[in-house]
Amino acid sequence: MYAIVEIAGQQFKIEKDQKIFVHRLNAEEGTQIEFNKVLLTEQDGKIKIGKPILPNAKVTATVLDHLKGDKVLVFKKKRRKGYQKLNGHRQYLTRIEINNIEA
Repeated sequence: MYAIVEIAGQQFKIEKDQKIFVHRLNAEEGTQIEFNKVLLTEQDGKIKIGKPILPNAKVTATVLDHLKGDKVLVFKKKRRKGYQKLNGHRQYLTRIEINNIEA
């Protein structure tokens, strides 16, 4: 069984006991959280598609930890003008584990 769910503005294809990285969530480590924006579920070859979301479907997950992602470098240059700019940032992430998918 898998589902496509919207978490923090992004869509993820998830399965039970899967660990994924999402944008930083406002939840303490070790707490259970629920996601109600389930767009699609598949179970035993039967696919249910929401319009746009499924009404009684939800996904429960556990927050494992909060961390920062790898550094992303942004380099801008205009040739023959002497213009160079180097910026970088590290994205704040939350690692969650999917506990249950209810269709």
